Amino acid sequence: MVGRAGGARARIVMVVTRADRIGGAQVHVRDLSRALQVRGFAVTVVTGPGGPFIGELLRLRIPHRVLPHLVRALSPPADTLALLELHRALRELDPQLVAAHSSKAGWLARLTARHLGIPCVFTVHGWPFAGDGTGAAGAPARLYVLAERLVKGLADRVITVSEHDRVLGLRLGVLDPARAMSIPNGVPDVPPALRADPGDPAGPTRLVMVARFEEPKDHATLLRALARVRRPWQLDLVGDGPLQPAVRALARDLGVAGRVRFHGSRGDVARVLAGARLFVLSTRREGMPLAILEAMRAGLPVLASAAGGVPEAVVHGETGFVAPPGDVPAWAGYLERLLADPGLRARLGRAGRRRYEERFTLERMVEQTVAVYETLLAPPAGGAARSRRPGAATQVGGGP
Repeated sequence: MVGRAGGARARIVMVVTRADRIGGAQVHVRDLSRALQVRGFAVTVVTGPGGPFIGELLRLRIPHRVLPHLVRALSPPADTLALLELHRALRELDPQLVAAHSSKAGWLARLTARHLGIPCVFTVHGWPFAGDGTGAAGAPARLYVLAERLVKGLADRVITVSEHDRVLGLRLGVLDPARAMSIPNGVPDVPPALRADPGDPAGPTRLVMVARFEEPKDHATLLRALARVRRPWQLDLVGDGPLQPAVRALARDLGVAGRVRFHGSRGDVARVLAGARLFVLSTRREGMPLAILEAMRAGLPVLASAAGGVPEAVVHGETGFVAPPGDVPAWAGYLERLLADPGLRARLGRAGRRRYEERFTLERMVEQTVAVYETLLAPPAGGAARSRRPGAATQVGGGP
């Protein structure tokens, strides 16, 4: 076990930009950090200013540090200070591996780890320049691509959470093919009591979407499609975010507000899913959405936008359906079909559960990720201690 050797534990620092929200990257870091602790690694999470993510780290007793100037928005003065703060933190923590998550943290961590001579893995949770998946377009996207090209050689390994993002990164020249690999996201299982019964025909069919009310999520397309559907339905929207007032107003304008319930953030998403008959996710850009994997885990059929890695999880016609992003008529057609056929929902849900068990468990994701980490943590041939790259100020401790 690389996690332990001679009584010492390998030290890993996870760096993720935001702590003011709990999105896919934060859940990934939380679950992976806890799994690494169980396997004997010493993990510290470094993140931005406080929020609900800090509460999760405290609850699970995952050590962490807050960098006051690590923020999502591009800001040269703040980013310079964040770089200095991260440099100081890594010097003090003296990790044997840095694992960076999300774009801003990825840039700063790769630069700092290279300067200190620490091996670094960068995990991509969806490219910020992906757009509709056809490639980069527009000035901001071109700037992101340029920035990624400048630092692409600084990571020892790059993990993408979908094959879509690995291929896109290679095509746009932001990934080194010798260092890049895809490892799909995974989520922990739930007890059988939290499995759904999507084939239940009783009452209005209950749909659920779990997503923040902010870009790139697209609640508007879903509501406009549902407004065209004649069969009875009830929609539960789980999540918060700055666009929620606009979505509420749209529901009123479409005349469907009485059938849409806004639940805000929930700590019992698995229980909400267990009571649903269909999971939906309308979005413009994705990596590998954890919410879809959680729905498949619950045995729910999924209707989702064909964005990013979504089609790698949702097999069209087998575990659910994927629709073009923003295509209201296509969404309405699939909704009519799913609401009309409880047997179809049940069949798709069972297939989705099987696919989750085969491909998207937390254990599978952790084992594949640990295997990547171990290639960088292992001492060189002959058992000599792994030292930092030339120019680093200190030496890493002996190989784990």
